[in-house]
This record gives sequence, C-alpha cells and structure tokens, in this order.
Amino acid sequence: MRSALRVTPAQFTAANTSSYGSLQGTLVHTMSAEMTWRHRLQAAQPSFTRLAVDDFPTPQILNDYWAAQEALMRAYLSGLSDADLEIVLEYKNYKGIVYHNAVWGILAHVVNHGTQHRAEAAAMLTDFNYSPGDIDMIMYLREKSL
Repeated sequence: MRSALRVTPAQFTAANTSSYGSLQGTLVHTMSAEMTWRHRLQAAQPSFTRLAVDDFPTPQILNDYWAAQEALMRAYLSGLSDADLEIVLEYKNYKGIVYHNAVWGILAHVVNHGTQHRAEAAAMLTDFNYSPGDIDMIMYLREKSL
C-alpha cells in the first residue's frame, strides 16, 4: 500500500484491463474480500456487504481504512488456537449458496487471494513507475524476522 500512496489521483482511478478495472478497484476489492472473510469467520451470518469503490476516492483514505481492518484481522488471528483452525465453518456466499470449509482452508484462501490481487496491483504500480519492490513472502518474513 505504501507505493500506492504515491500515485496521482488520475493513476489511482485510471481504467485498465485488470480484473477490477483500476488500481483503486483492485485494492478495494482485495480489502473488501478480506473483510468479508473475517466477518464470516467471526459470525454465523454477518450482515456485511461489499465495499463500494467510490467510498475510497484516494489512496490515503483506503490506506487508513485498511489499516484499521488489518488491526481487526490481526486481533482475530491472535485469538485462534490450533483446534480453532480445524473448525468447519458454514457460511453463505453473496448469492446465498451455502458452503462448508475449515478455518485453516479459509485463511489459506484469504492469503492466496490477496497474493493474486497484490501482484496485479504491483504490476499497475510498476507501470506508473512506483514499483513496490520485492513482494515475495520470504522477503516479508525476513524483514519481520519471522
């Protein structure tokens, strides 16, 4: 997200061929998906709806909101036990279809989904000459001494 804070307003909303139409759309989708999954993990059937792209007109507004959401996700994760990861959760998608998945599988999906869209965002940022640099997971782990 740090590199996204450097783009111009026009670059942030510029139409492109990514799955969500712009850097803004891609980042809002990624954050919205993470929030949706956290809500599903924390409640039987949350009343959460997808976030609207227009609610995040600037990278700074998106960054600030996402930071608060990340804190909520980290708080949730810090409370999980090994046994919690094996719990099979029943939830509905936005079309009302019921699914059942283990918590560990949902969390793995959240990471994988985010990786896909962060890579798309990284490509857009690179096109704008604001490359986020090396976004490999191992680099993050090394940076955090994990």
